[in-house]
Amino acid sequence: MNHSKIKIKWRTVLLQHCVLLLTYLAIMLEAVPIDIDKTKVKEEEHIESAKIDNPDTGLYYDAYLRQVIDVLETDKHFREKLQTADIEAIKSGKLSKELDLVSHHVRTKLDELKRQEVARLRMLIKAKMDSFQDSGVDHQFLLKQFEHLNHNNPHTFEAKDLDMLIKTATHDLENYDKAHHEEFKKYEMLKEHERREYLKTLDEEKRRLEESKYEEMKKKHGDHPKVNHPGSKDQLKEVWEEADGLDPNDFDPKTFFKLHDVNNDGFLDEQELEALFTKELEKVYDPKNEEDDMVEMEEERLRMREHVMNEVDINRDRLVTLEEFLRATEKREFLEPDSWETLDQQQIFTEEDLKEFESHISQQEDELQKQALELQKKKEELQRQHDHLQAQRQELQQAVQQMERKKLEQGHPPTGPDGELKFHPPGAQPVGDAQNHPAGNSHALPPENIQVQEAAARQDQAQSHP
Repeated sequence: MNHSKIKIKWRTVLLQHCVLLLTYLAIMLEAVPIDIDKTKVKEEEHIESAKIDNPDTGLYYDAYLRQVIDVLETDKHFREKLQTADIEAIKSGKLSKELDLVSHHVRTKLDELKRQEVARLRMLIKAKMDSFQDSGVDHQFLLKQFEHLNHNNPHTFEAKDLDMLIKTATHDLENYDKAHHEEFKKYEMLKEHERREYLKTLDEEKRRLEESKYEEMKKKHGDHPKVNHPGSKDQLKEVWEEADGLDPNDFDPKTFFKLHDVNNDGFLDEQELEALFTKELEKVYDPKNEEDDMVEMEEERLRMREHVMNEVDINRDRLVTLEEFLRATEKREFLEPDSWETLDQQQIFTEEDLKEFESHISQQEDELQKQALELQKKKEELQRQHDHLQAQRQELQQAVQQMERKKLEQGHPPTGPDGELKFHPPGAQPVGDAQNHPAGNSHALPPENIQVQEAAARQDQAQSHP
């Protein structure tokens, strides 16, 4: 398998929309007014009027989650409760009880959304089961595997549904990054496994050349400028100067926050934070370079964002407020950070990890081999059955031919499939022909009848002329 063709889909886990129940739930703070020297700041488009599409959360019930959020936002009472609720109250399910106080119109829309979601899940289950030709499926039982809604009541949206949706989304999103790291580790181990397997196919000289090339590419990849510690003053000042086009001597954290709060909602979400690391990543990764792996670049971006969140996000709501941001700029780590180790300076997996991974691959290959052998046996059995039927057919045809020959030897005319004669002896006329050709019809006569008629005609002529 060509390494350049190995593809792993990476999604940026953005909770700005998904955590409605978590994000909207956060305090809806207005950004602190900032006086900016407009002679130094490039004129920006007015972004408040533009509608910004929130990225897919990556959850299989993402559309349902978004729709529920949009409907709940239309209720004034519930929206006010969201603005004053803290994250722990939301996670604990206390906010779900407020659903009983929303308007009837909103509840009706939520009921319809739930019915549509249940119908969608049932359709998916049916499609999956139909592929296995299993018609005796208990759809209600299978719905239990979906934890983001109450399957016991598929028709109405209740407080329990909102509670389950919040808790499931929170849990899934908290484990989303962990799952990405695991996938990346498998990706790296697969690359190394394939590299070693390829080396086994080479002779000693070619193997030495390949190893030399591999080490050279590693060295070339590691030869890059210093990467600033994510979230440090040096790193942010570099963005301020190169991306924002401002004087590094005029760096101001409040202004920086306002500039990079792209949707102007008072928070730096995960997408806005990751955008700050682009300059650092470009120092290490270039899509034009053979030695640079873009999958590794996305893992590096994810690591940087996680690090900043762990340092800055005090209430763990996966959003950075202005207050949290300013507090982080007062820490010693902001002014005097430790050096940042990139992926090429770290050990992603151990030899034990690789051996376990290769053992798992070997087991999968053995299982596939067994399945292939079973399929081959079935194919051979079907071929034997086909050959056996063909032999029986030939024997039957031979038996029919022998019977026909015996009939001919005994003076019996051969017969057709229904026992009818295939031809008739001279002078004999089939019964069917006698019925089909009555007297008076002008049809050709057999040769014997023609000779008799000619003799009779000559005798009559001799009698008429003595």
